[in-house]
Amino acid sequence: MHPNPAFRGASRDENLDFAARRGFGMLCINAAEGPLAAHVPFVIAPGGAVEVHLARSNGIARAALPAPALLAVQGPDAYVSPDWYGVPDQVPTWNYVAVHLRGMLHPMAAGALEPQVDALTGVFEGRLADKRPWTKDKMGEGVMERMMRGILPFRLEVTAVDGTWKLNQNKTPEARAGVIAALEAQGGMAAEIAALMRALG
Repeated sequence: MHPNPAFRGASRDENLDFAARRGFGMLCINAAEGPLAAHVPFVIAPGGAVEVHLARSNGIARAALPAPALLAVQGPDAYVSPDWYGVPDQVPTWNYVAVHLRGMLHPMAAGALEPQVDALTGVFEGRLADKRPWTKDKMGEGVMERMMRGILPFRLEVTAVDGTWKLNQNKTPEARAGVIAALEAQGGMAAEIAALMRALG
């Protein structure tokens, strides 16, 4: 997390909301053989715990748990050219949003897997427009059950939430306006950063 307090103003709830909307991150633990990481979709359960599932063969799933863990959730990011500020003596930088959720990662009971997968599917299918949501009922008999035997459910009991929203808050409104205009002109992820900058005012 960036140490500048100018980029650390988002509340715990704002950071959790961002993480929940993103719904995808990098889960990391330290293991005997060194750091392990898995890129995972997730849901945030009521109360703020994170629920994920992993392939049985994943190194984290086979590690000694419970264990301290970090879920790093990255949002949009974009390079910022010093030319865009319109003032001298600036340097290149990178604007981005990232949220870190720390806590203890626990295996869950086998019976938690199906409702967890249903919840995850429901969240992401619900975000798609113009289609009837997919459900496991569309699978052939026994197929879903066979596939689910290859995954295991886990729960990250979140004890700390840190967010960095590095959006040029340390620059003048005029300098930020120049960056916003340049990022909007690029489109794509750069425009997403510009929209977040505009939302700050």
